[in-house]
Amino acid sequence: MDDTALTKIASRLRYLILKTTHTVGSGHPTTCFSSVELAAMLFFKYLRLDPAHPERLSNDRVIFSKGHASALLYSLYTVAGVLTEKELSGYRTFKSPLEGHPTFRFPLANAATGSLGQGLSIGAGYAWGLRRKFTVHSSQLSDPITHHPSPITNSTYDATLVPFSIPRVFVLMGDGELAEGSNWEAAAWASHQKLSNLIAIVDVNRFGQSEETMEAGNSESFRAKFEAFGWGAIVVDGHDWGQLDAAYEKAVTYHSGPVAIIAKTVKGKGIPVWEDKNGWHNKMLSLEEFEKWLDYFKKESGDVKGVIQKPEMVMSDGLGVMRKNTKINPLPITNYQSPTATKLAFGNALVRLGETIENLLVLDADVSNSVHTDMFAKSYPKRFLPMHIAEQNMTGVALGLSKMGYLPVINTFGAFLTRAHDQLRMMPLSDGTVIVHGSYVGVSLGRDGPSQMGLEDIVLFRSIYGSTVLYPSDPYQTEKLVEEALKLHGVVYVRTTREPTPVIYDEKTKFHIGGSYVFEPRTTNHEPITIIAAGITLHEALKAQQELAKKKISVRVIDCYSIKPIDEKTLQKAANDSKAIIVVEDHYPEGGLGDAVRSVVGKIHHLAVTKLPRSGSAAELLHEQGIDAEGIVRCIMRP
Repeated sequence: MDDTALTKIASRLRYLILKTTHTVGSGHPTTCFSSVELAAMLFFKYLRLDPAHPERLSNDRVIFSKGHASALLYSLYTVAGVLTEKELSGYRTFKSPLEGHPTFRFPLANAATGSLGQGLSIGAGYAWGLRRKFTVHSSQLSDPITHHPSPITNSTYDATLVPFSIPRVFVLMGDGELAEGSNWEAAAWASHQKLSNLIAIVDVNRFGQSEETMEAGNSESFRAKFEAFGWGAIVVDGHDWGQLDAAYEKAVTYHSGPVAIIAKTVKGKGIPVWEDKNGWHNKMLSLEEFEKWLDYFKKESGDVKGVIQKPEMVMSDGLGVMRKNTKINPLPITNYQSPTATKLAFGNALVRLGETIENLLVLDADVSNSVHTDMFAKSYPKRFLPMHIAEQNMTGVALGLSKMGYLPVINTFGAFLTRAHDQLRMMPLSDGTVIVHGSYVGVSLGRDGPSQMGLEDIVLFRSIYGSTVLYPSDPYQTEKLVEEALKLHGVVYVRTTREPTPVIYDEKTKFHIGGSYVFEPRTTNHEPITIIAAGITLHEALKAQQELAKKKISVRVIDCYSIKPIDEKTLQKAANDSKAIIVVEDHYPEGGLGDAVRSVVGKIHHLAVTKLPRSGSAAELLHEQGIDAEGIVRCIMRP
């Protein structure tokens, strides 16, 4: 496509963006205008995508990390004939899939964005997944896998795993969001992985929402940063067709690693009252100015249409479809006889299930030798991804892998997952699935001290839309719940304990999501007291049950291993026939198991971590917080 046609398309895009945003009264038109030429060159010359089949493996992927430029994204597909102008007119309205920031409801949005700084990590996940699938299935490619010298540095990369024909992942970013550290976590990992099919497009328009960006439009500063992280970097005028064409050509033929196209642009380009001026972020023109420029862009563009080129080859859909169901034909569970940490049982389960679930990937934040994912790494080295100490990037990459049809399991200490809460809360908006394993939780962690104790993790995961929260207490239950977790959709959190705990179940015991297990009273007094616990405190509750039986006090213990969804029927029945309900948990009182139970049964006695923790043995710390067997007995015996 020549420059004249692209110029007309740029005017058409500005016409559609202006009309759409001003009709609804919102939509960040100035940030859309700065990216028009960048996006037009990409979509109508370099992108290879079949919009009718967005799930196909052979498609390039596009992620608008600057999700507030959604009006541009939808306008691009309107110019390409994928959307009609009538559909576009529904932008930001209740019944339209064209939301203010892209979500999964728009099938061509490869990720939900708008919470800035996440797109590059997600793109890295897509890029790694595409590379692996094309490597594993390279015999199905219509052209051979070849290797090429870098056109940017003239260096060569002996890339056994990098085929020439793998689809590319383009991530459109704003310069403002590059203040987010998660981007540089992603940049470091993508470079380390030599993801040559990942291309970042940075719109350096100088302004954020309320002020100049940190770099104040200094494109060379971004070049230095990306190059320092091992990327190829190209600085261009983002409104010059010739420079953009040359930059994209270099980027798509560069095979030494990821590439950043750093484009100096003008915010609000095309309308003088907007151009390079602060204070216009998500603000509309006056009616007079609006009508004037709408008419201008309409006349400049005419009836121009754009064509998105389809991939030259088509991989079979079976390799690229999203994961629908995971079939599990598990090998035998380990024979557990002595006290075992549930974190070890989690590691055993991954090794066992990895044998039959080929799309299972394990991502680890440099804790593999603590949470036993090193066993999976040894058994399946090509399906183990060291993510280093970068939890936000790990979570974003996991989303990209999920959308590529993989089943990612991310692993770290429960305390450190708070860093990735934003990525996790965005996961449902992309319709992603990820299993999250958080270990080393609660004061029972012991001598490592409070900085390592996950005491906020249950509330974090309970608050995520559509999530599942599981907290096993023994090794058999852990392995069975991991099996169930791998069948689920959405964000699934499995909380495990560092300390070895007694074996209380066996291989035949069944557990289901939304269930619980009841240990009936050892005595038969009317109106028993019910203790509800999970994980480490279940064992303390069972000790208390035994001690209280000696005092002829009837106590029921409920193992509430499924915290979300919770077993409402069993809990309500217990509340109706119990003298009192006591919840005991190794977590802060806000938002944990106690609040989950309270939402179902009302008033409870709640034993939780209420004092600032310190280093010590697990027994000392459980005792200090009053959540050991002695504390439970004391609560029940209190007048």
